[in-house]
Order: sequence, then C-alpha cells, then structure tokens
Amino acid sequence: MTRFAGRVAVVTGAGQGIGAATAHRLAEEGATVAVIDLTAERAQATVDALTAKGHAARAYGCDVADHDAVRQTFAQVVTDLGALHILVNNAGITRDNLFFKMPKGDWDAVIAVNLTSAYNCSQAAQTHMVKQKYGKIVSLSSRSALGNRGQANYAAAKAGIQGLTATLAIELGPYNINVNAVAPGYIATPMTVSTAERVGATAGDHQAQAADRTPLRRVGQPEEIASVVAFLASEDASYVSGQTLYVNGGAR
Repeated sequence: MTRFAGRVAVVTGAGQGIGAATAHRLAEEGATVAVIDLTAERAQATVDALTAKGHAARAYGCDVADHDAVRQTFAQVVTDLGALHILVNNAGITRDNLFFKMPKGDWDAVIAVNLTSAYNCSQAAQTHMVKQKYGKIVSLSSRSALGNRGQANYAAAKAGIQGLTATLAIELGPYNINVNAVAPGYIATPMTVSTAERVGATAGDHQAQAADRTPLRRVGQPEEIASVVAFLASEDASYVSGQTLYVNGGAR
C-alpha cells in the first residue's frame, strides 16, 4: 500500500516501542518520516533501519516538553522535508507510585512529557496544517486513562489526551484536520518491561499475568498499535475525528 505517498509524518518518541513501530508502518506505506526522540542519537537507530529498507526518514533530537524547542524543531522539519501532513504524539514516560508517596517532580515530569508535549506539538503542527487545509493528528492515550493503581500521574495525563483530542477535533475540523487518539492496553514495549522490573517481576511473568486478564489471552505488540495509528492517519478514516479508539484485546 502507498496510502502516505507524498506525505510527511512526524512521530515523537520514535526511538523505540510503539513510536518506532509507527514510524516503520508509515514509511512502509510511503511517508517521509521525521523521527523525533529526546536526542537525535536515540532516533538514529530507527532512521537507520528505515533507510536500510529504502525508506525516507530523518532523525531529530527534541525535548517535546519544551515549547520553544518544539517550534524550532517543527520549523526545521518543514524546511528539511518540505511539509508536515501527519503528527503522531507518542512520546511518553512513566513514574509510577502510589499517590500518597508520589513526589511532585514525578507528577510534573509525567504530565509534561505525556500531555503538555501533545499541546506543544499539536500547536506547532497546526500552524502548517491550517495553511494547507489538511492534516492528521493522532495522539497516544492509554487504557490507564480509566484509572490504574499506582499511576495517578500517568492516568491523568492520558485522560487529558482524550479531552485535548476531542477539543482539537472541534476547533481544527473546519480546516480539514482530523484529530484522534489511540488508547492501548498492555503492549510489550520497553516501558512495560520497566514496569515489570519496578514491581519485581520478569517481563515474561508480567506479560503472562496481563494476558490472563485479557479476553484474547495475550498482550499486544507495538505493530498492532501502529496499524491503528496508520488507519487514523489515512484517508480511510477521513470522516473519523474526535475519537479515542481503545486497542486492548477486549479488556474492560
């Protein structure tokens, strides 16, 4: 498929996990991908893998929680690659703890990287999308938005993504910009490996426990989230906007 031929996509947090899988999926379908991570070095491995397959990609280092840095980076992307059609707000971190023990620094960091970054990147992207009367914004929420013990900061940020998504769809819709979110359940990524280590479990045992609670009896893979992001970023979803799609194996 070449659904994204001629399109330029920005994917944040694309050095690994869901972000890297999304960068691969969009590139495989024809997009030129700006791979953004905290440093260009962290993004380069994804770019190297893409260019080795003949895809067009470029690495950028940017702290997406820094408003000015985001504006400068997005302006550079447009200069380098010629346009900006698709934004995937994927960057995220966890700093899990029970609420009564949660340091304010951990609250602030998770809100900044998981929620404020989506504000920063979406605001920078829409300046280009509004002018061209076209754009797709897809942000990563989480099943944790519904509440998850030990993740008050992460749950609040991911719930905020859903409210931001619904509001941007209303405001940007008249400019032919679709805005949606994807809320994954348990996905086998470096982030969930870190969660397993935090609670003293192996990655395999932690995944097995999650699989037992999931109707499909397995955990998800980054590529399965990337396929949903690609759908929402494509013209196949041209009349879908303001939605949060849960991708969690049927868990309730």
